[in-house]
Amino acid sequence: MKAGSRIPLWIIALLAAICLGVLAWTTFGFVVPFKHETGQAVLDVYFAGYDQLTVGRMEQLLGQNEIANNLLRAMYVGPELIFPALLTALLLLVLMRLRPGGSYFARPISPVLVKLVYVLPFIYGLADYGENVASLIAFGDSAWTDPAAQLLPWMTRLKFASLAICVIVITRFALVRVMHRDDSEQ
Repeated sequence: MKAGSRIPLWIIALLAAICLGVLAWTTFGFVVPFKHETGQAVLDVYFAGYDQLTVGRMEQLLGQNEIANNLLRAMYVGPELIFPALLTALLLLVLMRLRPGGSYFARPISPVLVKLVYVLPFIYGLADYGENVASLIAFGDSAWTDPAAQLLPWMTRLKFASLAICVIVITRFALVRVMHRDDSEQ
């Protein structure tokens, strides 16, 4: 019996449900009210990324609107404090359940590459927490405001890129697993 097969599916489903609940809390408790208050979206939802000019406009907006500033800070010390850890755990458990391995273009996948696949969720988690910390610093009163504001767009890009790669890898291994199951049934 391999390690991944010992992870009950109900644990993954429960963790996914908790992630969806926290995501709903973030969306309906903070993102939507922020958009209603300011007419702008929080930077965390810019999937395609943003630039330094956008960060500057957000700094200006938060300096003029205390309610929006409080909403953003509450989001980072509320649901955004636990969501990256929950999603990282979910991605890791799904990868462990799928047990990455096998072959790629008729060549066996290197054990080193398999270990690197397990690192992907942690890259996402660290990037998401890094984005949150950079946001708190960039939109606060600190000597580190300018460096954090410059780092913020890169952290968001890294977060979404690593999340996209995780989803692609999970989809690939899930499809391979389903195809191998179909082959063994014939």
